[in-house]
Amino acid sequence: MESALKPFRALAYVVGVMLLVLCVGMVLRYGFDQPAMSKIIAPIHGGLYMIYLITVMNLGMKARWAWPYMLGVMLGGTVPFLSFYVERRVTQRVQTALAAAEA
Repeated sequence: MESALKPFRALAYVVGVMLLVLCVGMVLRYGFDQPAMSKIIAPIHGGLYMIYLITVMNLGMKARWAWPYMLGVMLGGTVPFLSFYVERRVTQRVQTALAAAEA
């Protein structure tokens, strides 16, 4: 389970940062009529989000999460700043489970 946690953590941060950059791109696109940034960032964020979903599935299956919890973690990458919070909570949950398994 610990081997699945590292890619999840990395992608949670990357997807969170890319989502914030995408928000800036959307403000530039619709507020200032400059679509260049969002045209570049949107597909990159979309691809990284798909990889994030795969890492959540991997971690969720190894940790034996319930489907509603796993879906909630997946949706964490869609709201700005939420992926950072979700990453912290998931890391604490997995580390607690690992400590309980060792004891």
